[in-house]
Amino acid sequence: MLKKHRKDTILVIEDEADVLRFVCRVLALEGFDVLEAGNSEEGLELVRRHKCALVLLDLRLPGKDGWLVLERMKSETSLQGIPVIVFTASAGTQQRARALSMGAVDYLVKPLSAADIRDSVTSVVKL
Repeated sequence: MLKKHRKDTILVIEDEADVLRFVCRVLALEGFDVLEAGNSEEGLELVRRHKCALVLLDLRLPGKDGWLVLERMKSETSLQGIPVIVFTASAGTQQRARALSMGAVDYLVKPLSAADIRDSVTSVVKL
């Protein structure tokens, strides 16, 4: 369903080009403005510079991983109110529990479907 007048900006932090392209395409079709980052440093820089309604964060990133991004976002006053949905290839219950206890609002397991992304995002960013 296309939502033409949505103004919310979502940042996607993902290092796998195919996954990044897919997630961004799904979000764009839903009417979101989408920012892309291929690593944690770029992601933190973008989230600090732009008013984001939500961050979709891969936990496995080169260099500094997604855990560090989540930790920094939840410890910085200016960023801690931004919801974070994490996604990863690991379906482990301990990782899920850790991510949620650190402040993530949802935990998605790859491979992602368009419906998974849409349902999770729309439950966080109210229509």
